[in-house]
Amino acid sequence: MRRPLWLSLAYVLLAVAGGALLWLPFHTQMALDDWGVTLRERGTPAQATVVDQVTESGGNRSSSSRTMYFSYAVDGRTHSQEVPCFEVCRAAGTEVPIWVNPADPNDFVTDFGQLSGHRGRVQGVLGVVGLFALGAGVVLTLSRIRRARPGDRAGRASHDAARRDRPRRAAPTPVGDGRGYTGRGKRKRNAGR
Repeated sequence: MRRPLWLSLAYVLLAVAGGALLWLPFHTQMALDDWGVTLRERGTPAQATVVDQVTESGGNRSSSSRTMYFSYAVDGRTHSQEVPCFEVCRAAGTEVPIWVNPADPNDFVTDFGQLSGHRGRVQGVLGVVGLFALGAGVVLTLSRIRRARPGDRAGRASHDAARRDRPRRAAPTPVGDGRGYTGRGKRKRNAGR
């Protein structure tokens, strides 16, 4: 059974969309790393204190996540912001050097390279979706290519044409005096008796 062309195109588009979604978290992470470097060069230096550290249970579906809560002063005003624990997680009461964005005091980078807030979560989820979409698109496209090999289709068509052109066998006709067919076997049979 031949599948429509639009279905093949849909498989390819699924793979392309999946690849784009898979690329998104990597692109976002590179942009965040660049922004962290920019904040260290141009940001306002400050000293933050880890006020608390909270661990949230992920339940059965995901691992638990830990978050540090920072308190710091910029231009005489006290600010609070959270920082996820990825590679580094400091204990409550620890002082951490930070560089704050002059245009947005809630935006900063720590001395260990972590940006404030939980950035890139949505892109991470989209990346997982993209991985599955890419895999499905590639598998479906390859299965479509295997089924639609030109040589196979031509060979199948010529085989079908040869079957159509082959003469059909005629029904067996009675032999001899018309009394019936006597077959040859180990025992001799007499059809007339």
